[in-house]
Amino acid sequence: MTIQTGASATTGKQDQLLSLVRLLDPEVLANPYPLYHRFRNEEPVHWDPFLHTWVVTRYADVVTVLQHFSAQRTPTPQQLAAWGLSSMIPIAEVLVRQMLFHDGPTHWRIRDLASKAFTPHRVERLRSHIQEIADRLLDAVQDQGHMDVIADLADPLPAIVTAEMLGLPPTNWRQLTQWSTDFAEALGNFQHNPDNTPTVLRSLGEACEYYRAAVQEHRQHPGDDLICALLNAEHEGDSLSEEEVVANSIMLMTGGQETTTNLIGNGILTLQRHSDQLEKLRANPSLIPSAIEELLRYESPIQYTSRLSPDDVQMGGKTIRKGQAVIAVMGAANRDPERFPDPDRPDICRQDNRHLAFAWGPHFCFGAPLARLEGQIAFETLLRRMPDLRLEPGPVTWRENLAFRGLTSLSVTF
Repeated sequence: MTIQTGASATTGKQDQLLSLVRLLDPEVLANPYPLYHRFRNEEPVHWDPFLHTWVVTRYADVVTVLQHFSAQRTPTPQQLAAWGLSSMIPIAEVLVRQMLFHDGPTHWRIRDLASKAFTPHRVERLRSHIQEIADRLLDAVQDQGHMDVIADLADPLPAIVTAEMLGLPPTNWRQLTQWSTDFAEALGNFQHNPDNTPTVLRSLGEACEYYRAAVQEHRQHPGDDLICALLNAEHEGDSLSEEEVVANSIMLMTGGQETTTNLIGNGILTLQRHSDQLEKLRANPSLIPSAIEELLRYESPIQYTSRLSPDDVQMGGKTIRKGQAVIAVMGAANRDPERFPDPDRPDICRQDNRHLAFAWGPHFCFGAPLARLEGQIAFETLLRRMPDLRLEPGPVTWRENLAFRGLTSLSVTF
């Protein structure tokens, strides 16, 4: 969570402003890539005075930040109180217990345990089950001739799979998804929005209560799932507290949902907008794994993340001081022409596609094999069952979440 209080929405006079605050403009949010190009061309390591943070946009620099800078960036309750944001303290109390916001041993002791459930071998064993879920979801809309890709497939598919992996009832996927979406609001926006705070706090309170009850249930009736694995974790005689299990269960559910939902929605939109790539994929479905990587690069589900500089660092001719905040813009790095030839054109046959959609280094997304598999199954099933899939006329609306890039809905006919 990066809290900034000096940001304001752009106006007509600020159209040329070089600042990430411009993402608050819906038109810029719908297509942030011209802004990212300006950053890379004019000042790839930029001090953003509106956000009081450095903004880094070149591929090589973003890799350095992800690899070496600190993830322990969540404001403490004391800092929030000093900023006049005491209402946000319950959110910070959850974030500080999540592995996402820790470095070193604290990070690794939780990560090592949770990542065992997401090894490529274990994930591959889920293929047939994920296929069954995808087919069941499409069975429900097949005869209608139209669907909302987000509501009917991209939301429920990863939510059901992740709930099952955690050991939660998959029938609760809608409520779990709503809590995850609200929690992502706290993670994904750098501008504090007091209008949304009551909703986020209420949702987080409900989620914490639900997950605490689930933890108690798992203590009494242990099983082979992630919540039980977290409960049973030990490191040199130390185990996770109940609140740490709750916080990291929320994080795993949110992470399992956000990346795959946005990959499916963004990917279908990209293919519909680039018919040459869609036809190439229809003609040769074996290209689906390569297409998934390109769609992740082209419209990255997670656009940026924040870090803290561990020391005084020279980068791009600038001095980033120890402890200063840095926003690493993966969405910009994935369109860096120094790393990807012709980066603004999707190419499902692209070679050497080492994108940063799943980050890099110690905090590389260990759920990447699952997200890739869910994406491959979703695209293969849609292409096979609905070969004439096409967008319904009308504008598309992007979520008002600056870090998690995804659509509110995507209406198609077939």
